[in-house]
Amino acid sequence: MRAVSELRTFVVDDDGRTRVADWEQHNADLLVELACSLPDGPFRAREVNLQVDRVHLALVTGTPHAVARDAAMVAERPADAIVAYAALRGEALVEHDGRRFVVRPGQLLLCDVDRPLVRGFGHGLEELAVKVPRAAFAETTGLTSLAGPVVVDAGGQDADPYARALVRLVGRAVAAEVPVAADESAVLELVSVLATGDRSSPTLAHRVAARSFIDDHLTDPQLCAADVAAGVGISERHLSRVFADAGTSVPRQILARRLDLAHALLATGRGERTVDVAARCGFTSASYFSQSFRRRFGRPAGEVGRPPAAP
Repeated sequence: MRAVSELRTFVVDDDGRTRVADWEQHNADLLVELACSLPDGPFRAREVNLQVDRVHLALVTGTPHAVARDAAMVAERPADAIVAYAALRGEALVEHDGRRFVVRPGQLLLCDVDRPLVRGFGHGLEELAVKVPRAAFAETTGLTSLAGPVVVDAGGQDADPYARALVRLVGRAVAAEVPVAADESAVLELVSVLATGDRSSPTLAHRVAARSFIDDHLTDPQLCAADVAAGVGISERHLSRVFADAGTSVPRQILARRLDLAHALLATGRGERTVDVAARCGFTSASYFSQSFRRRFGRPAGEVGRPPAAP
């Protein structure tokens, strides 16, 4: 069974029904505590949240405003986390670790939010956020913090492949029409590679690339270890060792992610036949799909997305 909470959406519309204080409290409870300052005029914002085991994911949109974590807030109420912010729309003017810089749409900022931070969104924002607890960050990187903020391109031809993969993975989980559960291990490994750069272990970098390749080709019924190895540029034998180091295998990774996709499609409640969903997700055997689905989620695929039976 997956340890994943439901997607939760919070909306603030500063017209007297909901106050900015509610927005600040919501973020303090679920993401990162920030003080919000507003220009003249109404403030509107929306946040979609998803907790995946230890990692928290969010899609945040809002009208122009600024947020800050000053030294007093950090000292009194530390977040104890590393956060990645991927800008989808709107520039952010950032002050962090003694630096002042701009994060533009298509870029990703990785920072330690227990250092004073100011971000201003003069034209509003739409961004993805990934919050990684410091303990989980330390487990995957061997680091307790970042030497400084990391800014990388996550979109376009010159995009960092790991930043682009992280944005796609998180976007599928919180911003897609049919949200697909995020792979927590992949999220942690992607953040680790982005944080350590050239110092990342080749094994970790190869596994992250392989997980990303698998996610991008799930619906191909012929997807196999040979395809993944070729996509990553390593041998099948080395690919097997890369996944064995994480206690899994390429076939198990493919199966798990196909089942996540199938669950997401069935959960929409559109009434698709399970056999059709199975085929869409790359399964060539309906019986194998049914057995695997029940084993993974603890109930038949046909029960997902159905309205509860009347008493």
